[in-house]
Amino acid sequence: MTFTFRPLDPLKDAELLHAWVTHPKAAFWMMQDARLEDVERAYMEIAADEHHHALLGLKDGVPAFLMEKYDPAHRELVGLYEPLPGDIGMHFLTPATDRPVHGFTRSVITAVMAHLFEDPAVRRVVVEPDVSNKAVQALNAAVGFVPAREIQKPEKPALLSFCTREQFIAATGVAA
Repeated sequence: MTFTFRPLDPLKDAELLHAWVTHPKAAFWMMQDARLEDVERAYMEIAADEHHHALLGLKDGVPAFLMEKYDPAHRELVGLYEPLPGDIGMHFLTPATDRPVHGFTRSVITAVMAHLFEDPAVRRVVVEPDVSNKAVQALNAAVGFVPAREIQKPEKPALLSFCTREQFIAATGVAA
């Protein structure tokens, strides 16, 4: 599957995002009770943040998933690990669907990782999924992530994991 990326527009895309992040299958996104205004506000804050960016992944020009990237030296993981030059943090969300496509989510995380590694300054991707989110941990492993240790974030116990460019290529065969 081929995907393209575009910056998320917090106001134009808020209704779509609201449906995605409040769905019961998006429980790990921790926005279950968010109102439309809450989603707009959260993504306006990201849009204004030089260390955090939200993108929509498009399939045939239609929004298909959400991707966030952040600088872990300034957001999300400050004080929880020692970031290295070239580290970038990542979150992704595939929306719930009535007609799942086999392999879709794996294609999404592979595209997200390839997109991140398009930047030659990126040397390693860091993620911190909830320790109980076994599904995303399996996807992370499939694209080369190696768990480092459990950490306690303010909102959750998380599994700190890393993936270098070399680990990604070895796991997926995708040039990065």
